[in-house]
Amino acid sequence: MKVCTLAAVVKTPVTMEGAEKAYKQVPISKADGSPNFSFRVFTLDPGGHTPFHAHDFEHVNYVIEGSGAVVDQNGAETEFKKGDFALVLPGEKHQYKNKSKSQPLVMICAVPKEYE
Repeated sequence: MKVCTLAAVVKTPVTMEGAEKAYKQVPISKADGSPNFSFRVFTLDPGGHTPFHAHDFEHVNYVIEGSGAVVDQNGAETEFKKGDFALVLPGEKHQYKNKSKSQPLVMICAVPKEYE
């Protein structure tokens, strides 16, 4: 069993090309013995965003703080906020944006353990 607080997990900048003001923490992963999932937490500072990208795997996002938008493969933006879930299917191009000028967007991103 593992119990941790997010504040104690190392926060590193997202280095993928196209990311801006984006940070990642990994509180639960295969390194902890998790047999199926890795839980990543992304923080997007005001005006920050992830790259516009796609993966070969699905992932589920849950917003734990703030609000922003999910951009789909056609460029359409869907607003989402604290308490909302988002499902991104394999191969689906997407991007996350923090449109706030003052508050961070913090979200959990659950993926298969192989893709942490």
